[in-house]
Amino acid sequence: MERLKHCMLCPRGCGVDRTRGQRGICGADDRVWVARAALHAWEEPPISGSCGSGTVFFPHCALGCVFCQNRKISRREDAGKPATIPRLAEIFLSLEAQGAHNVNLVTGTHYAPQIAEALRVARDGGLSVPVVWNSGGYETVETLRGLEGLVDVYLPDCKYHSSYYAERYSHAADYPETALDAIAEMVRQTGAPEYDANGLLKKGVVIRHLMLPGLAGDTAQVLRSIAERWGDRVLVSLLRQYTPFEMSAFPELDRRISDEEYRDAVEQMQQLGLSGFVQDRESIGESFIPSFSGEGV
Repeated sequence: MERLKHCMLCPRGCGVDRTRGQRGICGADDRVWVARAALHAWEEPPISGSCGSGTVFFPHCALGCVFCQNRKISRREDAGKPATIPRLAEIFLSLEAQGAHNVNLVTGTHYAPQIAEALRVARDGGLSVPVVWNSGGYETVETLRGLEGLVDVYLPDCKYHSSYYAERYSHAADYPETALDAIAEMVRQTGAPEYDANGLLKKGVVIRHLMLPGLAGDTAQVLRSIAERWGDRVLVSLLRQYTPFEMSAFPELDRRISDEEYRDAVEQMQQLGLSGFVQDRESIGESFIPSFSGEGV
């Protein structure tokens, strides 16, 4: 595809020619790799519903979060299996046939042109469930505009307010302003949340914020920014599922979120008038991370 010849799909703007096998910071070449395509019950309630969300996990990532829970597939190594555009469309249709409430595309930014084409093929083939774009929030507005009319629900992260933390933990000092610009475009495309007769989300933006230990002040700033910009036009999912692993290089992150830290953040979210979702303690641990063996591909 033309946009892969001088790739500027993500904010890194590497400009590599992926059609010649070059790989940028994300680690992807011109092939689409899929690590898993299956029903998933651990998204927010109006996305998972009773039957599950049809999640498609894409390997590689433009960010480099030191705490990434999907680290087995987000690094530069290829993971899963390659899939053509027709095969991607078949996967989307298969998930709907299995009863998925939606097709949930996880970390697909670096494959956005191919995914967009596969969605068009799938829609022509009868795909009727909503499409969820599930990302780290590190997106360009231009790439998001290429998804307009194809994505119904955006599920971005908003990880940091501080550029210092963004650089230290995700190697992206420009993350805060980049994510806010991206979310603004997402809200423009979808408008306020809309639900179907069964209470499932069919349109809108759900902003996720994963709390990190010791960063309560940054969390407060993130929540305040969301409230000031979008208020009730978005939903917020406040995550406490952070689980440390091999954190000797970042000892300040080598613990879980305390009950007090999370309770204070939930209280602030309520005071700001933000609607959305909170987690209980059972969400903590790596047992909620799926296996990435190429299932469903």
